[in-house]
Amino acid sequence: MIDKLEFFIALARQQHFGRAAEECGVTQPTLSAGIRQLEEQLGVMLVQRGSRFLGLTPEGQRVLEWARRIVGDTRTMREEMRAARRGLAGHIRLAVIPTALAMVQKLTEPFQARHPDVTFSVLSRTSLQVLSLLENLEIDAGITYLDNEPLGRVTSVPLYSERYHLITGVGTPLADRDSITWSEVADLRLCLLTADMQNRRIINQHMAEAGVTPKPTLESNSMIVLFSHIRTGKWASIMPKNVAESFGFGEEIRMIPITAPEAEHLVGLVATHREPFTPLVSGLLHEARLLAAGNAFDRNLLSSDGSGVLTS
Repeated sequence: MIDKLEFFIALARQQHFGRAAEECGVTQPTLSAGIRQLEEQLGVMLVQRGSRFLGLTPEGQRVLEWARRIVGDTRTMREEMRAARRGLAGHIRLAVIPTALAMVQKLTEPFQARHPDVTFSVLSRTSLQVLSLLENLEIDAGITYLDNEPLGRVTSVPLYSERYHLITGVGTPLADRDSITWSEVADLRLCLLTADMQNRRIINQHMAEAGVTPKPTLESNSMIVLFSHIRTGKWASIMPKNVAESFGFGEEIRMIPITAPEAEHLVGLVATHREPFTPLVSGLLHEARLLAAGNAFDRNLLSSDGSGVLTS
């Protein structure tokens, strides 16, 4: 039954029998037969079939919710038993918004130092993709914004606040300023993250509140691309100060606080809310709390019990 539910989850994710079979490491006839057997066991049609995959039936959508829950619980059970035998070991899959990639090592390095048998894979994804990957059991945890757009039912640990600065070269327009407003930034030649990034939506929102619209001449989903263009002295960008600092700019770059208003947005670790968590996710949440405590958060960012965990 668990294998068949895994097949069904993969099919719902891939929306293609061939790709789902490849993901599961089986032949397409094996996957199709497994899903038909699942339909026979449950007594309902789960998949709308034609010459190709046409979607899930209403019953299939409901079974998908149960399948994710059952498969998630099964993985938790297996991992807990493995941890009981060998200690904490395994692989953690993380998806991270681009502006938080530079800080991931503050989480992974101390965690791996404590648990050397744990390995990581880290993917750069948009905030919406982070939540989708969590829902589909494709990642174990994510790092994303906590306070700007709905998260759904997740457990979250706040890690730090983004504070926005104009990043520009020395000698460029406005580079000698101690601060700058959102409306003034709009007049510059900007390179920004693409519109599918929540960071960009945040920037658009604050500019709209200032009565202006950003008109970037270059967009990218890569922070490295943006930094390389800033270095030419021809572009400026809007970034969290901690991201700019992580690239170790020298004196040729200025970081100017953006005011009116001074915007802050909370970034943190998120995991699908479930009890119990897998041992790996539980350990990662604990590591995130330690990191959050070291970041000297305001007390009002912590939950009433002081744990730092917020459930949305």
